[in-house]
Amino acid sequence: MNTYNRLFILSFLLLSALVSLSAQEQTITISRHEYEQILHRLEALEKAQDTLKAQKVDAYSSATRRVDTTQASADTAQQSRVPRWIHNRLTIGGYGEVAAKYCFFSNNYLRYGKTPEKYANDRYGEVDLPHVVINLGYDFGHGWSMGTEIEFEHGGTESAIEIEEEEGGEYESEIERGGEVALEQFWLQKRFNDYAIIRAGMQVVPVGALNANHEPINFFSVYRNEGEYTILPSTWHEVALTFMGQTPKGWHYQVMLLPGLDSDRFNRKNWIKPGAGSPYEFKIANVWAGAARVDYTGVKGLRLSLSGYAGTSFKNTLSKSLVELKESTYNKVRGLVTIGSFDFAYNDYGWIVRGNATYGHLGDAAAITQYNLAMRKGSVSSKQWVASDAMAVGIEAGYDFFTLSPQLRNQNQRFFVFARYDFYDSMLLYDGQRNRQYAWCGRQRAAFGINYYPIKQIGVKAEFSYGILNKGTRADGTVGKLYNDEPQIAIGIVYAGWFRP
Repeated sequence: MNTYNRLFILSFLLLSALVSLSAQEQTITISRHEYEQILHRLEALEKAQDTLKAQKVDAYSSATRRVDTTQASADTAQQSRVPRWIHNRLTIGGYGEVAAKYCFFSNNYLRYGKTPEKYANDRYGEVDLPHVVINLGYDFGHGWSMGTEIEFEHGGTESAIEIEEEEGGEYESEIERGGEVALEQFWLQKRFNDYAIIRAGMQVVPVGALNANHEPINFFSVYRNEGEYTILPSTWHEVALTFMGQTPKGWHYQVMLLPGLDSDRFNRKNWIKPGAGSPYEFKIANVWAGAARVDYTGVKGLRLSLSGYAGTSFKNTLSKSLVELKESTYNKVRGLVTIGSFDFAYNDYGWIVRGNATYGHLGDAAAITQYNLAMRKGSVSSKQWVASDAMAVGIEAGYDFFTLSPQLRNQNQRFFVFARYDFYDSMLLYDGQRNRQYAWCGRQRAAFGINYYPIKQIGVKAEFSYGILNKGTRADGTVGKLYNDEPQIAIGIVYAGWFRP
């Protein structure tokens, strides 16, 4: 290496050292001058890094939930044929009805008495909120979920304490609006797989077409179908234990263990309907019953269903102790209630056709009638005759004329023109014999009208119906027309929807 090169390298190293020393001195000066700003920037960077980590964790958790969340398909298939409302964690939904009617007959409680002709020209109108329901559900994961349903019937109840100036400033409690508020469902369930689901708690008893399909978008009439609504509890709900499931071939099944009905509250107009639930703060469970339902949906647009109920009812009472009943003449009375029902629905090619047939039998009906008539004043019993047999048959069909318009069909709008026929009798037989003393308990009903759905979840209904009451026995012993027929017009607005927030 020559001298020139050595001098160049030495000069370069010396210059680099001076620059380095100068840079170090400058760095120290800058760090002191901008110390707080640098710290602030470091904190901001740390926060940004933490946010990115949290987003990654949330994304991972969401993906895990999507994989882990169970599908409550059997729940929906068995209960009411409604959209899945326990699907992915918290779910909120409900349904409701606003209805009005004008009746060309009387609503006086004596209109079925000895002189029904006195009320032949009577009229009345009503507006009502028959049912407003809020559903809440939650999926805990790993197959566990819960569901609740709170129902406000006829607007709920309103009461208030008021000071009456006209009565010396006395405090008075007043009922400002009638109605009922009820917790109709509250259950927990464990889903093992599609074939096996166990549910416990307050839940719908799926006997008959109406209980299993009681949402207002599942029938054409403004009000619930009169036949099953008259003789069966609606919506029938009990604290029960249920096993249910479904198969890939379209079979859905439910088997339910529940407390029996209370025969104290059976009556002539509604048969066993008032015996469900409880007027007390608890449900009497001296006797037990079973219910079952099987649905087949393996054919496109078609559902076929069989359901039934069996259970004793007589000793489910507080009027006498079990010891007193055992020692009385009613010792062998059981009051076995058996109900069988078939219903179907077809929905395709613009047509919806639905039908139902329900028949029920009450054993020891004469003994139960005698027992109830003798109950003391103020008891929970209506102290009335009760039938040994009751039935309800109905069919309805509607055609969606908007299916003829591709534009309206693509907008999911529907416009049905429908007709419906019902026959029902809550006093079909008394102790196995035809009874014409309460012929007004049986009737035929024909109706026709329209349903318009601007969107899937909301409908507007209008109908005209005509009720033809059964013939009865006149005072001279002949059989003929005793009671006034019951025509009416009705309109309503309904909704039903389920969503996740």
